[in-house]
Amino acid sequence: MATEVFLPRVDMDMASGKIARWYVEDGASIAQGDPLFEIETDKAAMEIEAPASGILRIEAETAQDIPVGAIVGWILAAGEEPPKKAAAEGVVPAEAAETAAEPAPVSPSSPRAEPSNGEIRATPLARRLARSQGIDLATVTGSGPRGRIQAADIPDEAAAPAHALAPAETDADAPVGKTVPARARCAQPQPAANTSGEAVLHRAWLRRGEGDPLVLIHGFAADLGGWRPFVAANPTGRPVLAVDLPGHGLSPLLARNSVEDFAAAVAQTLAEEGVSRAHVVGHSLGGAVAATLADSGFDALSLLLLSPAGLGPDINGAFLDGLARARGEESLAPWLRLLVSDAEGLSPGFVRATAAARADGRLAGQQAAVAASLFPDGTQAFSIRPTLSRLQMPTRIVFGLDDAIIPSRHASGLPGNIALHFFANVGHMPHIEIKTDVGRILAEQIRAN
Repeated sequence: MATEVFLPRVDMDMASGKIARWYVEDGASIAQGDPLFEIETDKAAMEIEAPASGILRIEAETAQDIPVGAIVGWILAAGEEPPKKAAAEGVVPAEAAETAAEPAPVSPSSPRAEPSNGEIRATPLARRLARSQGIDLATVTGSGPRGRIQAADIPDEAAAPAHALAPAETDADAPVGKTVPARARCAQPQPAANTSGEAVLHRAWLRRGEGDPLVLIHGFAADLGGWRPFVAANPTGRPVLAVDLPGHGLSPLLARNSVEDFAAAVAQTLAEEGVSRAHVVGHSLGGAVAATLADSGFDALSLLLLSPAGLGPDINGAFLDGLARARGEESLAPWLRLLVSDAEGLSPGFVRATAAARADGRLAGQQAAVAASLFPDGTQAFSIRPTLSRLQMPTRIVFGLDDAIIPSRHASGLPGNIALHFFANVGHMPHIEIKTDVGRILAEQIRAN
């Protein structure tokens, strides 16, 4: 069965993006989880993984403005043909899109346009390409809106294939255990051998850098890709590693589904990556896992919990049940809207991409099993309150007062050394709804530590 490849939404404000490069040629074989293409936006350049294994059929060219959720390719079985429907419907040539968005675009032959403060306007990918080739951006003429330098403006000798680039840092999402471009394999803690027999989870370095890493753990029914908007909005010089929880994303389901088992699997995964200490951020179920990880002996330098589970018994059971069973866009959209205070922030493209990831029923089935173990009968069957009372590292908790999944009142009565942050007009997804505010809280905590 043909698998659609969508242009994903990597930022809540993103309506369209451009494919900067395909890492796999049309007609070549690809394995699920391998780097497939790179998106370039004004805020970030990120690699997107293949959603399935098979033969790639490319339907969208590079340097085109593509709406979020548009089909940019297909992954096919041997001898299979893609559906006849135009895959990249709605794709607009880059020149036309820029003309529509900007009445007087700067042509390549025009003088460079720079902001009044003298800073050169360039996309993140263009900056990375120029840096890797030692090119001064002041010598490059930008062809984007208002003279912005884009990847295509970097001289051909600089725009080498991805596997030839190896800069000091990158925003790339480099999946572990796969063949990845050399530029995604920068200096990081060296992996240790897996001798414990614990499950090792799918993970990806969302950013490379120096210093103690930041480890991100997502919530129920999400995956590590959900952190991309937050990472893009909060630049940091330290490495950032995100992990798929068991039964989520590309991670296998465990034989037992408990918060302790999840934390043990995360700990083993971090050991595989050679990460012995880190600042840890967890959202919802991931918050409970993060706290349990910190209590298990892992050297958590600081802990930031966003709308964490495990502080009280009640949870929106209808949401858990509905989300676990939803397959199509029509059944999924109403439940996704409950995650945020302002449902207008969830675009049709976001819903479409989420539905596509769950279409085969694998994730839905696994997550139904997780929910049955951790949230039986719509009840949180575990508590991290005793855990939090034992933690010694700096710990902060963020809740939205409009959270429709886990009541913010659950944060009452916690130990006095835990800092609490409550935000009005914010739902269950503070790292998406107010990502810059959450980023500032995280930065303050890391600096204080």
